This record gives sequence, structure tokens and C-alpha cells, in this order.
Amino acid sequence: MDFLKEGERLDYLLAEDMRIIQSPAVFSFSLDAVLLARFVYVPIQKGNLIDLCSGNGVIPLFLSTRTKGTITGVEIQERLYDMAIRSIEYNKLQDRIKMIRGDIKEIHQVLGYGKFDVVTCNPPYFPTPSREEINENEHLAIARHEILCTLEDAIKASSGLARQGGKVAFVHRPGRFLDIVTLMRKYKLEPKRVQFVYPKAGKEANTLLIEAVKNGNPDLKILPPLFVYNEENEYTPELREILYGE
Repeated sequence: MDFLKEGERLDYLLAEDMRIIQSPAVFSFSLDAVLLARFVYVPIQKGNLIDLCSGNGVIPLFLSTRTKGTITGVEIQERLYDMAIRSIEYNKLQDRIKMIRGDIKEIHQVLGYGKFDVVTCNPPYFPTPSREEINENEHLAIARHEILCTLEDAIKASSGLARQGGKVAFVHRPGRFLDIVTLMRKYKLEPKRVQFVYPKAGKEANTLLIEAVKNGNPDLKILPPLFVYNEENEYTPELREILYGE
């Protein structure tokens, strides 16, 4: 297939009638991206949305099923950016989704300030390890570790892009919860909705979803917990609804 390069495959995008280009050696989306795309508030009929650290474009693709607004994705890695472009073209969404290859720390030089209704970000989760510990695969290392951008870089960039009253949503690890809240408030983002995701009942949360409002008033809501698996190690009804629309 002309859309695919060596080592790539074309996967179904779960419940959506779309396909996405992935590569085990380069990048494959995780449950975190799906959860963020389903969690964030989006305007249905119109709006200007942007996704930072887009990888292969999975979150812009998911968002396109929830809104008729325009969507921009930003990815710094050329290989992942190229995969995203080809996935968008394959699904014939060029008129609604555009990709920018660039550094989120400098994205305001391209896009300006305060122009987006919704900003999403699935940033690298882990501080940069020592050279001996870092993944030898450059693509995976950059996606997972704060090599090219830190959590503060991502939150600062998101705040600058969001309009007054705009929504900013992140997915991250619960261990960074207080860091995220502190940094959001530093950059005039007021946390409004938080949801913790648990592998199953009785386990510690391993994923955090958080949505803030630019220059919003304090009023944080903690949503009910979301469990991924039941006692039979099958997806819970809530997860099946998120993943497959069942």
C-alpha cells in the first residue's frame, strides 16, 4: 500500500470508521490517548482545537469524530509527523485536520497567542534518565521522556495558545498531580475537572485526566473513578463504551 512505509501497519481506530498508520518500532498509540480524547470538553458544531505532542496524530483523529471544528496537531519528530500526515490523508480529513512539525516551546511564533478554544496534550511522562537508562530507540525515548520538552514547557505552551475561558486538558501520571496543578495555576490555568483511572478495583490509580480553564474561577470537581478491567480481566462496560462505543 502506498500509504505505508517499511515496518508500518494500518490499524483500525477502535470504534471509529477510520484507520491509523502505526509502527511498533516508532510509535503506537496507547489507551491514554483514547482516554484524553474522550475526556476533554469539545464544542460540537464549531471551534478551534489544537493537540500538542501529537505523535502519529491519534488524538486529532479521535477529536474529529466529536466536533465539526478545525483541529491542529503539533509534533516535533519528523517520522511521527509524516505518519500523522499520511493517516489524515488516508481518512480524507485534510480539510479539517492540519499538522505542524515544530517545537511546542516555539509554537507561538507560528500560531500566536490566545486563539484556541481547546488545547489537549499527552506529554512525555518521565524525567530524562541517565544515558545508560534511556531507551535506545530515539523515537520512543523522546515520546516517553522529557528530552525535548518538560511538563512545564507543555503547560506554558498550552496556556499561551488557549483563549480566555478556553479548555486545556492533559493526561499524565497521578504522581505528577500536584506538579500539574501548581504549574497550571502558575500559567493562569485553573483546574476544573479531574478523573483518576485505575487498572481495576483495589489497585492504585495509574492515569490522571485533568481539564483546566484559562483564567477560570476556582471550582475543582473530582469525577467518579474509571476502572479499566473487571475481576475477570475484561474491559469494564465504561471502558468498552469509550473504546468501542458499546
